[in-house]
Amino acid sequence: MAVQYKTLVLGDLMTNCYIVYDDATMDAMVIDPAWDYKQIDKTITDLGVTLRFVFLTHGHADHIGALQEVRNYKKVPVYIGKGDVDFISNSHYNLSAFLGKEIICDSPEHIVAEGDKITLGTLTFTVLETPGHTPGGVSLYGEGLVFSGDTLFQYSVGRTDFYGGNMQTLINSIKAKLLPLPDDTSVLPGHGPATQIGKERMNNPFLDGGW
Repeated sequence: MAVQYKTLVLGDLMTNCYIVYDDATMDAMVIDPAWDYKQIDKTITDLGVTLRFVFLTHGHADHIGALQEVRNYKKVPVYIGKGDVDFISNSHYNLSAFLGKEIICDSPEHIVAEGDKITLGTLTFTVLETPGHTPGGVSLYGEGLVFSGDTLFQYSVGRTDFYGGNMQTLINSIKAKLLPLPDDTSVLPGHGPATQIGKERMNNPFLDGGW
């Protein structure tokens, strides 16, 4: 058994949407369904996988642009951190009110917290609470991967000047939750290229070269 994933770069803000699946069972989840439902749906079909649920790293518009369409057409539940529950239904919190197209989604089926286990086929992932970019930001760790949303990027970190953001909280989240992961853990962020925990621990200028 092995984890597989496909990265889609969607929308004007080039958001990374991940279709993650177990190649033993072909069960899949979508992480951060950004903007383009048709491309997400086509990729699911092309991969031959069965979508089981959606996992949101946080509730900003560029990460939930296709969320309601995915739910309407695929009839799958949504997982999100407690602090961001109101984001997906509030166009000011999720910033879509300022982007010209309001995004208002139904309440999520599942609220996740630190240490929760998310099962996908034969695979298991663990929820890490990583607030700072948003109050309820979460990362998802497992199978040698961590989906970090807009918390940690290659040699950068998420911005904190939006509603509910806090830079000190963000840095604390990274140092407490992400940097202790194994060096060879692949970091799959919400924007930009993948990186590794070891590289970020040593070279990310926002993290003072260590922790």
